[in-house]
Amino acid sequence: MGLWRYDMDSSGDISRLQDFEACNAFVRVTVIRRVYSYFYSYFAFNHIIINILIFSIMVHTYFISARKPYDSTKQAVEKNQIIRMEGYSYDSYVVYDIQQTKWGLSYGLINLRTHELGQCDVIRPLSEKHGIGYYFDEKNPQFMDAFEVMQLQSEAEYKAKAKQEAKQKERERNEQLKAIGKERLQRLIPAEAKAVIIAELHENESDSMTDYFGYRTLRTVILGFSNHTKDLFSEMRKYAANVEETAYLATENKEYENREKYSMGSGYYLGQSKYSGWIVKKEKLYGEREQYIERYALIAGDEANICMKGQTDEAASETVTDDFIIVDYSEKALAVFGDTKPIKDQLKALGGRFNPKLTHEGQKKAGWIFSKSKEQELKNLLTIK
Repeated sequence: MGLWRYDMDSSGDISRLQDFEACNAFVRVTVIRRVYSYFYSYFAFNHIIINILIFSIMVHTYFISARKPYDSTKQAVEKNQIIRMEGYSYDSYVVYDIQQTKWGLSYGLINLRTHELGQCDVIRPLSEKHGIGYYFDEKNPQFMDAFEVMQLQSEAEYKAKAKQEAKQKERERNEQLKAIGKERLQRLIPAEAKAVIIAELHENESDSMTDYFGYRTLRTVILGFSNHTKDLFSEMRKYAANVEETAYLATENKEYENREKYSMGSGYYLGQSKYSGWIVKKEKLYGEREQYIERYALIAGDEANICMKGQTDEAASETVTDDFIIVDYSEKALAVFGDTKPIKDQLKALGGRFNPKLTHEGQKKAGWIFSKSKEQELKNLLTIK
């Protein structure tokens, strides 16, 4: 009753129930504040405990396949000892350095095949081999001569330094190319452009053993710009003829039309395969102008990566050789028109690609596409014929 009467109003405006609820709320707040104060006072101590637990977990690496933890603070091998990788490259290594880190020991390695530097944190006994990893033969340990290891280390460090310097030079060159590319794109990209049509050369990096499917892009060529974002194969085909390597995609062929507009898909593109060879696709220009100029600056830095000449035959130069016409079809390609059926084998032998739907004088015509390097050989062949 004393607790209730602490806040009771003698006028009777607050009932006993209201008074009780108010006092109960006051008690709850007080308890919460005291609990918070308790934990706050011991926060530093708790922080230390948590760090100790984290350290304990980190220094004990648990290998699921081996069903056993390994203490990375315990030294497993000696300097100059030979170990090997199992389950991946099967290369041999020599341990040239052992360092103590905050998480345990770190072993400096030299690959005895490539003479490159490496590093690992856990080296396990070969008798306990489970899965991919570094192992040492505890029954018949092998060592290298210390002087020989020093020579290998010197060679590996020199190799690593040279590699680093090469990377630095490449970075500097790329910065120069980007500066050139930015200036070039400022002039080339139309104000109304909403997308860019590009050609990409892909190299297959798929590995059926690991169920990995992927590729890397070896080269990107800018073919032109579009003032809309619709994916139209007809538009892609129009620009495909700008590059000799993709000129065959200018011919309408449903087998080259790929529609992958789904999660993890590659969108719409023209090509035989997205994993290998050339494809032509359209990329939307997102963000501010400076953002997408930055995105394509390195590509545009090399003039060879810009083939934006349209299929405007009025500007194309022509050479008439008997009944045949050699047309300057694009920046790097020639086209041959005429009755080529009797000499199709010779044209094919010269590296030509037949295309039944090339554009000449505003009309679709059958012809052959060649590299400009074949111009004199073509003239010789057609003059003879």
